[in-house]
Amino acid sequence: MLDAVVWGLVQGLTEFLPISSSGHLVLVPAFLAEVGIDVGDPDLAVTAVLHLGTLLAVLVYYRVDIVRVARSPKDPRSRHLVKLIAIGTIPAVIGLPLRDLLERIEESPRLVGMALVATAAILAIGNRSADGTRAFEAGAPRDAVMIGLAQASALIPGISRSGATISAALLRGFDRAEAARFSFLLAVPAIAGGGLISVLDVSESTTDAGSLVVGLFVATVTGYAAIAVLIRLLVSRGFGPFVWYCSTVGVAAIAIL
Repeated sequence: MLDAVVWGLVQGLTEFLPISSSGHLVLVPAFLAEVGIDVGDPDLAVTAVLHLGTLLAVLVYYRVDIVRVARSPKDPRSRHLVKLIAIGTIPAVIGLPLRDLLERIEESPRLVGMALVATAAILAIGNRSADGTRAFEAGAPRDAVMIGLAQASALIPGISRSGATISAALLRGFDRAEAARFSFLLAVPAIAGGGLISVLDVSESTTDAGSLVVGLFVATVTGYAAIAVLIRLLVSRGFGPFVWYCSTVGVAAIAIL
């Protein structure tokens, strides 16, 4: 049960905060092991449930957009939104064959730490961009391609998906809240795809149903809270706190692990 709570917190918070969920899935157990706390890796069932939890969080938070697309799929605004998300998803799909190679980085917490420092640099660049005024609806296919390429870079463990995509959107002149909206709506197929990869083997899991429910609940609640907190911080203070966090944790991983 404790493992389910830990992984629910890690997945829910780091999936949306610009601090890399893949990186923390490596670094959290590594740091805990340094102080004598052993947290088992989540099995396929837990992984699928955690993805479902974060997917529910983003669907609920952006329910107005989701409901509009579901109710009026032929509406020009709905079609434009779906087109941008589809185009933005293509680079990550193309990069999937390299995932096994990139996942070897997970075997080295130090390499993950280096990637996390790179995330800090990405956030710093995005943070220094001029405040834009563009809305998601004003996005063009070339914007979706650039932001999609940023999302594909997050296949590297330690590179934050939300950090890379929001920074790319800021560099393309989007308003800060709209940059986050673009990023999180683009995350829907990515998170759903990640969960689908694991859900096929859920029946083989030995994790009890109670732990799965707890993990789902924790991931959903913390994921929703993470989206709300990030948008408020992004608008009021920018990426500054996360630049310091990623730098500190990344350097600590390089030095200690």
